[in-house]
Amino acid sequence: MRLKTNLHFHTGEDPDDFISYDFYEGVDYAARLGFEVLALTCHRKFVYSQKFGNYARAKNILLIPGIEINIEKKHVVVLNCDEEAEKIKNFQNLGEYKKTHPEIFILAPHPYFYGRKPLKNRLEKHIELFDAVELSWFYSKLFNRNIKGEMIASKYGKPFIAVSDTHFFDFMDKNYALVEAGQKTIPAVFQAIKNKNFENITSPRRFFQDMLWKYIWFNAKTCFYK
Repeated sequence: MRLKTNLHFHTGEDPDDFISYDFYEGVDYAARLGFEVLALTCHRKFVYSQKFGNYARAKNILLIPGIEINIEKKHVVVLNCDEEAEKIKNFQNLGEYKKTHPEIFILAPHPYFYGRKPLKNRLEKHIELFDAVELSWFYSKLFNRNIKGEMIASKYGKPFIAVSDTHFFDFMDKNYALVEAGQKTIPAVFQAIKNKNFENITSPRRFFQDMLWKYIWFNAKTCFYK
């Protein structure tokens, strides 16, 4: 079965960024777009609950518990984890957590983007910990920091998968993956991605209208929110 999938999704429960919609509004919108797999990945806080999972299931969405944590001040997305993932502070902790929780899936989000939060050289240094590299929606014909991420993914045989890193709805339906999984379960979806049985649906954004303006608007909102 082909599952419309987004592995990087933030909601208003996020403690770090301004998000204008809550979990229920986000899932409702994802359902209207036909998404069937969604990973809940708020920053630093594990917000998943059985109540959330049941609500998503009622909307025909498989909800994957997750979190976007800061490891040595770098962003890492950990999927199918539990609340203990909040305590991961360094890459040694991450490796130990993965050994005791082999069911998790670790995604490298926007690894070569500007700023202090992307992984940059730490991705290659700790490549054995990562299951996939993110293809971010934030690129255009003039600006594309995904290129190096794709090169590193190819070099080490890692899946390079499109996600929307959703903080607002504008481009959620412009950057995602169609995953060919045998079943609609978390293990089956992860295995399909590891086997590269998916198709990325993606297209470049307009640099000024979509990227620059959204970046300024979002950061201004987040500064006010904090």
